[in-house]
Amino acid sequence: MNKTELIEKIANSANLSKADAKKALDATVDAIKAALVEGDKVQLIGFGTFSVNERPAREGINPATKEKITIAAKKVAKFKAGAELADAIK
Repeated sequence: MNKTELIEKIANSANLSKADAKKALDATVDAIKAALVEGDKVQLIGFGTFSVNERPAREGINPATKEKITIAAKKVAKFKAGAELADAIK
């Protein structure tokens, strides 16, 4: 499912126009993104938790040259499915 299809489902499910559903989805995504940038965790009971993990620097191998390289430390977004979502998928 892509963003357009998701907007259509939201509009149908919530009895909204597609424009309003798009605004709602964009606002939700922006709010989650802003919270993660600030280092906060976003917990949606029954759906899941969005959080930020820090990966330490590590050594890797360039597959083209087989040369050892250092991979820099970085922060990554993480999603952990909640119990209700995990049970629904089974």
